[in-house]
Amino acid sequence: MRPRRLSAACHPCALLRLLCLPTLCLAALTGCEKGLHEMYDQAKYKPLTPTQLFDDRNSSRPQVPGSVPYSGGALAGTSSGRNARLPAEAASVTPSVNPLPINDGFLERGREQFNIFCAPCHSRAGDGDGMVARRGFPTPPSYHIARLRDAPDSHFYEVISAGYGAMYPYADRIAPEDRWAIVAYIRALQLSQHAPSTSLDADDRARLADRAQ
Repeated sequence: MRPRRLSAACHPCALLRLLCLPTLCLAALTGCEKGLHEMYDQAKYKPLTPTQLFDDRNSSRPQVPGSVPYSGGALAGTSSGRNARLPAEAASVTPSVNPLPINDGFLERGREQFNIFCAPCHSRAGDGDGMVARRGFPTPPSYHIARLRDAPDSHFYEVISAGYGAMYPYADRIAPEDRWAIVAYIRALQLSQHAPSTSLDADDRARLADRAQ
């Protein structure tokens, strides 16, 4: 009489694997949990705690000259600075009108910088239909609405510098002169869509009349 074979499910190796599987899963989950806690419990200094790393024995370092506070207070401290935003101090000293001379070279520089930093969201026409906005990012307002046409030059300079809503600040990436160049180019975009007919010469008005027919 031949001995009866064990089924695959009853084989000792298969049973051993089944018993080890929950243990391995539990160990993996434990490792993930440990890694999660290590992210929070990593070595770091709390603000104003003493340390031997610096001569003044203070873990909080002095601000870099020219730093502008973004937020402050207890609410800022508990939100990593995302809340309790402070008003921009530069608003009181930023001239309301572009202080730099506007010429062809200045506008060309503004067009170049606008297409690099602004057009991805605002579009090259300034209507807010940029490629980033088309792919789900919050749509910015069109530069051609009455509110922004009537806004002073300082408004655009401040928004470029400090950000607005979902837009991040660009003060660390765009030099002040280039910010004013962008503002001048934005004005040129607005004028391209809302130029009064009285500012056109007779030939331009005639061409517009021919196109309208």
